[in-house]
Order: sequence, then structure tokens, then C-alpha cells
Amino acid sequence: MDKTSADQRAQRSSPLFEVAVFWGVPKAKPAPMKILATASHAATPTGWPTRASGILNALRQIYPAARTELDFITPFQMLVATILSAQSTDRAVNLATPALFERYPDAREMAKASPDDIEPFIRTIGLFHAKARHLAAAARAICDNFGGGVPADREALQSLPGVGRKTAGVVLANAFNVPAFAVDTHVGRLARRLGLSAETDPNKVEADLCAAFPEDAWVFMHHALILHGRRVCAARAPRCDACGLADLCPRIGL
Repeated sequence: MDKTSADQRAQRSSPLFEVAVFWGVPKAKPAPMKILATASHAATPTGWPTRASGILNALRQIYPAARTELDFITPFQMLVATILSAQSTDRAVNLATPALFERYPDAREMAKASPDDIEPFIRTIGLFHAKARHLAAAARAICDNFGGGVPADREALQSLPGVGRKTAGVVLANAFNVPAFAVDTHVGRLARRLGLSAETDPNKVEADLCAAFPEDAWVFMHHALILHGRRVCAARAPRCDACGLADLCPRIGL
């Protein structure tokens, strides 16, 4: 980890880090996210509630400090990094964002930029043409509609260009500590492999996971499942012999 990343993470964990107030976001705690689908475990193995509890306890032991691997300090930086991370790696995003954030530290500065201005900073990231358009348009929308501060509301976030339900959930969870269970490729894949959901639609997977785990564990479980999917439970060659969840896993699909 470089010094910049270490400094950013230290600031982010400090009790003095009051980004919500500093960036013009209301002080009132945002409401938890709304679930779009109804949980349905009809096609999952029996005993999933007990297994879910065991999985949560095991993952707390394996990844006690699970958190996003994207580097950010402010809600705006979290939003930008999350938009950039689509079909890209967190490492690639973290390499590109220091220079981008130095040039465009907030929505007001980025709102002045055109996509052509932003592209050189993110050229190493996949789909950079589309992402530059989304960033420029999102920054303008934040300034025009939300006073320059990233909104701490799912519906408002999803009104921004380039922001869907998953991106909104990631921003809410990481920038505002709002309970949310964003479902990306890793989360969906592990949910099915562990027998926590039989669904393929992300909204339905989200509903199953939110029903399986307590609300105060949603953010942790999102990060822990991603880490486990990256480090142990790969899609094609899972390391079952080194998996701390082996005794709890029905290995669906293997």
C-alpha cells in the first residue's frame, strides 16, 4: 500500500472525519434502503437460515476488517471511484484516481469539465469514454439538483447519470454508512454457491441476502463476500481445500 492510500484510509477511519456535514449532506441519518424483491428460498437447500448465521460468524473471523478496497475520502470520491470500477479492477481505479481527484476534488470542479477533459485521467480504465461522459454529467447533476453535495438517498443517487441500483448501494454503504447489500458478480455468485439464493436477478438475490442476514451485517457481508470471491472462491477454480466456509458450503454448481 502506498503512502497516499494509507493516509486516505487513516483519514477515513478517524472520528473527526465528518464528510457528510462538510460536503453539504443533511446531518440526519438516511433511511435504510428499500428492497425491490421479495425473498424466496424455495430452490435453495434446507437449513439456509442456520447456515447463514454460521457463514456470517465464519466470515467475521476470516475478514474482521472487511471494507471496500476502493480508495476515497469524500462521498463524491466514493461515487466517482464506484462508477469507474464497473468492469474494471479496484487496483486500476486506485491507480488512476489520485491524479483525477487532485484535478477535480469535488462535484463543482468536475462539473466545469468536459468528457474530453476527464478522459486522460482515466484512459487506463475500461470503458473510459462512457465513464468520462457519466462523470461529467453526474457532477453537473449534483450541482444543479443537489447543491453540489452527493445525496444520501437511493432514489436521488439513481437519478444521476451512470448510477444504477448497485452503484447507489455501494455509495450509500461506504460513504454514508446506510445499510445496503449491493450485489455484484462476486456477491451473486457466492450467494448461489453457498445456497443462500437460487436467483440470478441481482434484485432477487439482494432480497434473499437481506432476509438471510441482520441489517447491521449487510455492509460487512457485501465486502466479505467480495473478498472471499476474489481470494478463495474463484468462479472456475475455487480453493475449497483452503476455504474457511467449507463445512458450511453445499458447493452448488461445482
